Amino acid sequence: MNLIKLIILSLFIFTQTQADTIYNLIKIPNLEIYNLKTTNKLRYLYAKQPFTLGIEKNINCYNSERDVLDQKYEIIQKNLNRYNQEFLKKINLKYIVLCEDLSISKINTAGIPDHVMKTLILDIKFNENYFERAIHHEVFHIINDSFKELFDEKVWSNFNIKEFEYAECSTCTDKLGLDTYDNTEGFFSEYSQSTASEDMAEVFSHLMIGVDLKNLDPILKKKVEFIKTRLLKIDQNFIL
Repeated sequence: MNLIKLIILSLFIFTQTQADTIYNLIKIPNLEIYNLKTTNKLRYLYAKQPFTLGIEKNINCYNSERDVLDQKYEIIQKNLNRYNQEFLKKINLKYIVLCEDLSISKINTAGIPDHVMKTLILDIKFNENYFERAIHHEVFHIINDSFKELFDEKVWSNFNIKEFEYAECSTCTDKLGLDTYDNTEGFFSEYSQSTASEDMAEVFSHLMIGVDLKNLDPILKKKVEFIKTRLLKIDQNFIL
């Protein structure tokens, strides 16, 4: 009996030590380990209590019920398994933090990417209609931040008609709709029209979920080709 108690105590101490080590790396409090043993070496953590981040303490997220966490983890891992270990290493992504009701300055968001900390925070309660697409959307921001030189926004903007202008920031516009257009006219969604980086992320995420490319308009075809060629420059074996 004492041996069993010792083993359990040892496992607890080992797990807590790992959690503390990860905190020292990514600086997000109140996390516990969900799964470290994945094929592509992503490390999944979850909020055991609400946490607040940022210099201005304006990033907030909350803990989830275990059954919700388990259900959403299956969906998240299925989508993130699309990226192999080599690619993830190149784009600087290692840690996935799972929580709910994620917000920045009280504005809800599907995810917060941080390529410097190699971390992606995901809101597991984000709208189910767009949840899987949102995962890839946020991964693209990690890709873009790690390879800014490949994703030139001026080149991208020139694909659009001359009269079109993006907003200065994604929260500086009311173009927030995530429904996929039936008639694209250069954009997959209303949110694509907010900023160039969000437009790129929307194109990438649509490609990752297998959108029908047969009837794309000429502008969107150029954007799709742009994303594909840049991804191959990062990893020639990358498969959309």
